[in-house]
Amino acid sequence: MLIDIFIIISKLYKYIIMNKMTINKKNNSYSKNPYPFLKWVGGKRQLISQIDPILPDIFGTYFEPFVGGGALFFYLLPKKAVLIDNNPVLINVYNVIKYKVDELIASLKNHKNEKDYYYKIRNVDREEEFKLWNDVQKASRTIFLNRCCYNGLYRVNSKGQFNVPFGKYKNPRFCDEENLRVVNQILKNVDIINGSYEIVLKYAQKNDFIYFDPPYMPISKSANFTSYTKDNFSEKDQLDLKSVYDNLSKMNVKVMLSNSYCDFILDLYQEYRIEIVKAKRAVNSDSSKRGQIREVLILNY
Repeated sequence: MLIDIFIIISKLYKYIIMNKMTINKKNNSYSKNPYPFLKWVGGKRQLISQIDPILPDIFGTYFEPFVGGGALFFYLLPKKAVLIDNNPVLINVYNVIKYKVDELIASLKNHKNEKDYYYKIRNVDREEEFKLWNDVQKASRTIFLNRCCYNGLYRVNSKGQFNVPFGKYKNPRFCDEENLRVVNQILKNVDIINGSYEIVLKYAQKNDFIYFDPPYMPISKSANFTSYTKDNFSEKDQLDLKSVYDNLSKMNVKVMLSNSYCDFILDLYQEYRIEIVKAKRAVNSDSSKRGQIREVLILNY
């Protein structure tokens, strides 16, 4: 009996080493549990307990295109990870935390949670002087605005200018020094890429794990919030993403994708495993429509 158990364990260990794979369940050797440094509409932190049971047990490199706040990444803390987003403002923040966290913290400490000051900082991207700001100043501005703006929205107009109003919070944590330093340590061995999600086709290999969290298919006209960048995410973009999902499946890459619970998405991914989760919707102009809604997780494994 003991010999059989030893053989099984030995084979499993060899399998992991030979395939350069890692156990997915939390690999946290840090003194403090990290968490997203930005508030993000549609962030998955509230859904972790529903997502965890359907994560793959073993995988190679973890990829997260549409990284946003990176809630699942900060939960998993995989040994090998690639974070991707086509929002250069967001990617700049990740890179500044990775390479210049001391300068960032010093800059964040200079901000003030005051309405007039907020609008001064928000509107600076309309001025010529903004072109002279360095990466640290821009990252500091992004975190400050995100923590002090209404509902933690990241929204820009057609010119790429941030346009969310002041949030009126009493004590927003725009300089969370302890968490930023832990995140800095985590990001040291992470590849960070400013690019579109399709780039995973170039880098992903068999048994890697990819989590897609794209802008959702709107379930109503009022729900059509896609101004994450100055370019919207259209129905055609959803179809193109499905094509990438199919190609990754043919490559034996493990893929999970979040999206709206709606006929379009259910029909589009009908050949895959679909799990329903419940999320709280905090952003809606009609307060009666806020609350729990159904979303889907689409799996190819």
